[in-house]
Amino acid sequence: MTLSSIFTPMSITLIILALTAFFFMRGKVRSDLVALCSLLALAIFEIITPTQALAGFSSSVVIMMIGLFIVGGAIFRTGLAKMISSKILNLGGGNENKLFILIMIVTASVGAFVSNTGTVAVMLPIIVSMSASANINVRRYLMPLAFASSMGLFTLISTPPNLVIQETLIKNGQEPLAFFSFAPVGFICLSIGIVVLFFLSRLLVRKGDSSTSNERKGKSLSELAMEYDLQNQSFHIDVKKSSPLINKTLAESKITTNYNVTIVKITRYEKSSRFSKTYVEEVAGPKSVIKQGDTLYCQGGRDFIDRFVEENNLTLSESNDKKGYTGFQESGIAEVFIMPNSKLINHTISDLKFREEYNVNVLGIQRDREYQISKVADIKLHSGDALLVQGTWDDLANLDNRQSDLVLVGQPLKEASKVTLDQKAPIAATIMILMIFAMVFNIVEPVIAVLVAAILMVVSGCLRNMEEAYGNINWNSVVLIGAMMPMATAFENTGVDTLISGELVSRLGALGPYGLLAGIYFCTSILTLFISNTATAILFAPIAIRAAFDMEVSPYPFLFAVAVAASMCFASPFSTPPNALVMNAGRYTFMDYIKVGLPLQIIMGIVMIIALPLLFPF
Repeated sequence: MTLSSIFTPMSITLIILALTAFFFMRGKVRSDLVALCSLLALAIFEIITPTQALAGFSSSVVIMMIGLFIVGGAIFRTGLAKMISSKILNLGGGNENKLFILIMIVTASVGAFVSNTGTVAVMLPIIVSMSASANINVRRYLMPLAFASSMGLFTLISTPPNLVIQETLIKNGQEPLAFFSFAPVGFICLSIGIVVLFFLSRLLVRKGDSSTSNERKGKSLSELAMEYDLQNQSFHIDVKKSSPLINKTLAESKITTNYNVTIVKITRYEKSSRFSKTYVEEVAGPKSVIKQGDTLYCQGGRDFIDRFVEENNLTLSESNDKKGYTGFQESGIAEVFIMPNSKLINHTISDLKFREEYNVNVLGIQRDREYQISKVADIKLHSGDALLVQGTWDDLANLDNRQSDLVLVGQPLKEASKVTLDQKAPIAATIMILMIFAMVFNIVEPVIAVLVAAILMVVSGCLRNMEEAYGNINWNSVVLIGAMMPMATAFENTGVDTLISGELVSRLGALGPYGLLAGIYFCTSILTLFISNTATAILFAPIAIRAAFDMEVSPYPFLFAVAVAASMCFASPFSTPPNALVMNAGRYTFMDYIKVGLPLQIIMGIVMIIALPLLFPF
């Protein structure tokens, strides 16, 4: 037996697949790097051509995923997802069971249109907050939350495996799926999930257990606002056309000196075209010019504010938010501490020209647990003082480079990523609805509809710029899928797909289509426990369609089995990103996923094997 007969193209492909699966399961190396190495190995051993190796990155599935990441990022960035979720979840009130059902329904519904990982990231803090206010143990909700995000199989774009089987069908000359082809499957999955988890989730609750942590790296924006009592010192003032302040700089107006009122921010709408206006937000500085129609964000006592408004023919806005300081978009607030050897000690804010030096405004000072937010410019600074400062997110982050004088608490840029552009929510909703409409009625190709929606999200300002759009793309997932797709081509080139599908048909064919369907479903389900659900779908989709052709039955139930089995993986915290996301927040162990997720996964599989042929006949 010669070496060439042992290491045939088929055996080399299987060895590369085995090594890829091994490194996926170990989790010591990034999954995208493993996939790229697998891709290069296939090309080096000439299993696939260079063109075939790179074809995955030009696939419509990969391009569509990139667009969906951007669209989903805009939906979260504008606060649209959080807004809808919060309003619906509030219907649950303090009723534990009603809240559980609403969480499942809302999460699955949102996950049907946007990334399930992003859905969980948005829903998680909402549910933690609601559980705390209702005095309910959050452990019962977080794992079902992660599972529900995968159960929202109502649309073609809900999970990557759905797109994978669509690509497989088109590639093999079959009729493509419609946008809502998955809706009946999603309804069954969600119904089964709610019923089963309603009882199993109680196993997650232990007496005296708490899933919340008091450890924090800095305070949130709302916590800072409440701590410094900004809710009673923050006002929005509108500039009328007859105000004497119009066209004057803040330095010329001497507002702080004359009225003890600090202007921290100025916002306005400027006409950008004949039909639209652009929202402009400016952190106030000495050279900032006040214009007619501006809204001034002010800090000061109510008596000072009233006098300032009256003497300058201004209008106190009715939209003042008494829950705390509002308007965090281009700018925000942070807390800094004065170092013991700082050059700032024994100097006042005014003497130091703090604004000019650091590009931020000082809103308040905390000393010995006492807070001062009026006349702060004239207070001499001491070692250990905490300053509440306001400025652009970048300027706040730059304070971290001044550690010889002050220490920045928290991570402003991380806080900035949580800020939503609420005024853009209606635009984001309109774009998303138009995208869905175009896909449902097949006005254009789905990938084109998604890309147009992604561009519109940036152009309309739902995302700040292209950098933020690129930042919302999960490049790990994009590279993983693009690099794993050629593995299916390698299967075809070497006959691996024919071999595996032939084995399945020969061993399970005697049991009929149902036996084959069960074999494909549970093989996919088991492999998904160890490697990415998308990678599993990419590997099993061509095998499933080949097995269906060999048995001369419809490929649709078999491909749906692959997509559903790849998505409905609950017995491992590492099989899907949402499962891993809630693990630490809920303080779950691996055994928690086994005792709750494994029974659900088995029950879901049995139901799907019965239901899929009824929905999509053999």
